[in-house]
Amino acid sequence: MSINITMPALSPTMEEGTLSKWLVKEGDTIASGDVIAEIETDKATMEVEAVDEGTVAKLLVPAGTEGVKVNAVIAVLAEEGEDAASVEVPEAKAAPQPDKEAKKESSEDTKKSEESRAKSDIVMAKSDKVGGSQGKKELATTPLPSANTADGRIKASPLARRIADMKGIDLSAISGTGPRGRIIKRDVENAKPGAAPAAATATAPKPDGLILPQVLDDRIYAPDSYELKPLDGMRKTVARRLTESFMQVPHFPLNVDLNIDRLLASRSAINAAAEKGVKISVNDMLIKAAALALMDEPDCNASYTDKGIAYHKHANVSVAVAIDGGLITPVIFEAEEKGLAEISKEMKDLAERARDRKLKPQEYIGGTFSISNLGMFGIKSFASIINPPEGMILSVGAGEKRAVVNAKGNVEAATIMTVTLTCDHRVIGGAEGAKWLQAFKRYVETPEAMLL
Repeated sequence: MSINITMPALSPTMEEGTLSKWLVKEGDTIASGDVIAEIETDKATMEVEAVDEGTVAKLLVPAGTEGVKVNAVIAVLAEEGEDAASVEVPEAKAAPQPDKEAKKESSEDTKKSEESRAKSDIVMAKSDKVGGSQGKKELATTPLPSANTADGRIKASPLARRIADMKGIDLSAISGTGPRGRIIKRDVENAKPGAAPAAATATAPKPDGLILPQVLDDRIYAPDSYELKPLDGMRKTVARRLTESFMQVPHFPLNVDLNIDRLLASRSAINAAAEKGVKISVNDMLIKAAALALMDEPDCNASYTDKGIAYHKHANVSVAVAIDGGLITPVIFEAEEKGLAEISKEMKDLAERARDRKLKPQEYIGGTFSISNLGMFGIKSFASIINPPEGMILSVGAGEKRAVVNAKGNVEAATIMTVTLTCDHRVIGGAEGAKWLQAFKRYVETPEAMLL
């Protein structure tokens, strides 16, 4: 009896992935534990091991295929003694009939298109008053001309427009087969790319005001004025999660200035005494200080859930690492119990593998608090978006020499760093966030306290 190999869920949040590469071919004999493919998730590229043994009868999903749903059958194995050529291959679901497809797409996409057009056609009128009082802003609708209707508007579904953008197809050159000549998905898929832009586009009048576009097309920018790069899985996931966080999590920022002269002096002394190959960074020391502050203020080491507030027993510090195409936050688990040398080694390893997209899901999931440091780019201060389900994220700016007044009332130069704490107000109140910053400031400005 044949064995189906399905798309695995490589992380708790994975819904689909890209089958990057097959490491076996049809006819190969594999054993349990053999690596058979590489799967690209929204965060990393991971190797997939075989669970069963047998002969690869059929590879159903070609290498490079994107958007493969979890649990979809991607290959079939023939068991020992079974003829691989006679193995039954799961049949793909029958495609809907053209008439039904057009009707279904039209009913769903007409509503979406009308909503999208209503939003994208909004134009902010210029102020009609100049002088001491603020100009009055008015909303007006401006028709955007196009190709295949009496008023120059192209009748096409949003899905058809997206496919046309990706394939470089001019919609004005296509005849629609949908209701009332509407261009639908199959029309674009059957069209040939490379059609010349319609003349109407070049002569379209520019609206007097600011357009709020929902779809990037030739009504906004000329087709040859930009290069469109399709979104990969990571970029889509980051965009979705950050949008959800910013819109759904009530958040507020708290900021404080830190004198890091003693921290820098301690770092130099530690590195001078450290064993060969160990080099502590400022960020390593901030990770440790943040973890200890979370232990001092346990009400801040928390996450909001629908069932209640989860108060975490350990400080699992997520550290933002910029990689090609997005951002990932590997986690230093139980950071409050680790020394600076251990944190440094672990962080270097995680960052290196993060940039190669080789992290395992368990290495970037499970943080209770995040740190994002842009100080190395000279950024003085900034506020980050919360990384759910964590309750807080710390944004670290650059250390710079500033004039300060010391305890004796004299002005002197000091190295000052501005940090901003963004808090989930469902979990952290202003007083709790301020107490955490006080504890963090104490560890940073008196680094010897980390040894106690």
